[in-house]
Amino acid sequence: MADEAAEEAPDDQASVEPPRQRRAGPTDFSAPVREELRKALIWLGLASLIALVILLAHEILIIFGGIVFAALIDGGARLLGKVLKIGHGWRVGLVLLFAVLFLAWTVKFAGDQIAAQSAQLPAIMQSTWLEALTWLDAQQVGFDVSQLKDIAGQVMGGIGQLTRAVGGIVGAFTTAVMILVLGLYFALEPRLYNRGVAWMLPQDHRDHFRETAQIMGRTLRRLLAGRLIGMAVTGLITWIMLALYGVPMAALLGLLTGLLAFLPNIGALISGMLMVLVGFSGGLEMGLYTIFVYAFVQTVEGFVISPMVARRTADLPPALVLGAQLIMGVLFGFLGMLLADPMVTMIKVWLEREALRGGEEPDAA
Repeated sequence: MADEAAEEAPDDQASVEPPRQRRAGPTDFSAPVREELRKALIWLGLASLIALVILLAHEILIIFGGIVFAALIDGGARLLGKVLKIGHGWRVGLVLLFAVLFLAWTVKFAGDQIAAQSAQLPAIMQSTWLEALTWLDAQQVGFDVSQLKDIAGQVMGGIGQLTRAVGGIVGAFTTAVMILVLGLYFALEPRLYNRGVAWMLPQDHRDHFRETAQIMGRTLRRLLAGRLIGMAVTGLITWIMLALYGVPMAALLGLLTGLLAFLPNIGALISGMLMVLVGFSGGLEMGLYTIFVYAFVQTVEGFVISPMVARRTADLPPALVLGAQLIMGVLFGFLGMLLADPMVTMIKVWLEREALRGGEEPDAA
C-alpha cells in the first residue's frame, strides 16, 4: 500500500499546472503611468475649480459679503453680551433694531437737508469747473474755452444720467438684500455653519479649521470695529470743521467722508476731491480751508486712529490694501473693492496659520 501511494504521488504533483503569468490588458496601466494620470487629474480638477470660481465670482462675493456683515452684527452682539446677560439671538435682534432706528433717525432729521444739498452738488461742480477754465483762459492758455465749456456741460449731463441709471438698477438692490439675509442667517447660528464646513473636511483637519475660523472671525470683527470708529470720527470732525467755516453742503460732505472712510486710501481720495471742489466754489480762501480740513482729518485718521486699531487687528500694509482694492475693483466692480480689505485680512490669517502648522514662524508685520 505504501508503494502504491508513493507511485500515485508523483502523478498528482505532475497533474498540478504551474500558475500562468497574467498578461496586461488594454485598460491596465503601469505604476509610472498611473502616477502621471493621477497628477493630470489633479491639475484638471484644479483648473476646473478655478474656472468655477471665476464663473461664480459674483455669487461668491455675495456670500463673503454676508460673512462680513455677519461679523459686524456678531461684534455688536458680543459687546451687548458684556452688559446684557441674554441669549445670542436676542442680542442680534437688538443690534438690528438699533441699526434700523439709526437709519430712521438719519432719514427723518437729516434726509431733507442732505437731499437738498445733493441736488446742488452737480451744479457746484460744474460752476467750479467753469471758473477754472475761465481762469486758464485769462492766463492765455492755448485752447478754446468755449469748446471745453460745451464738453463740461455734456459731461455733467452724462454724469447726472448715469447717476439716475445706477440708482435705479434692480441688481444692486438684490445684491444688498442677499448680503443682508445671508449675514443675518450666519449671525444667528454661526456654530451651525462652522460645524457644517468642518464636517466636510478630513477628521484630522477639523480642529485646525475650527481654530483658524475662530481667529479669522475675531480678526474680522476687530477690523470692522476699527473701520466703524474711523468712519464715525472722520465724518464728525469733517462736518464740524466745514460747518464752522460755512462751507456749503457740510452735512453731506461729512456723511460722504465718513461712509467713504470704509474704503481705505481710495475713499479718502474721492471724498477729498469732492471737498476741495465744493470749497473752491466759494472762493480761494474757502478752497484752501477745505484742503486744510482734508489734510487734518486724514492726519488724525492715519496717525492716531489707525495705529491704535492696527495694534489689535490684522495690521495690513497700506500698499497691499490699495493694490487689492484696485485689482478687485477692476475685476468685480464696487462690491469687489468694498470687500478687498476683509478678504486680504482673511487670506493673511490663513497663510499665517498654515505657516505655523508647517512649523514655521511667520514674520512679524
